[in-house]
Amino acid sequence: MADVADVLDKTEKTGARTDEAADTITGARERIDALDDRIIGLVQERMAVSAVIQEARIASGGRRVNLSREMEILGQYRDALGKPGTSLAMTLLELCRGRI
Repeated sequence: MADVADVLDKTEKTGARTDEAADTITGARERIDALDDRIIGLVQERMAVSAVIQEARIASGGRRVNLSREMEILGQYRDALGKPGTSLAMTLLELCRGRI
């Protein structure tokens, strides 16, 4: 049986009122942490690919940013995630191409 201090510590960290709920929350948080690690890795990969695109566009005499393409991306995120998706897409675009 778990020590009372362990149960209190676990429930305090998770905000749960039972040991079972605290275990569920702890497991789910571990999964979220793993997902966040993957998301960060994908964003970094997206940044690298975006840099290749920008370099090729600039080297060919084009502009650093393609606004019509950015509008497509904004629409895709908005359609998939609603209004907050637009904010997420704007953040990704800023990370990948810098501020304009």
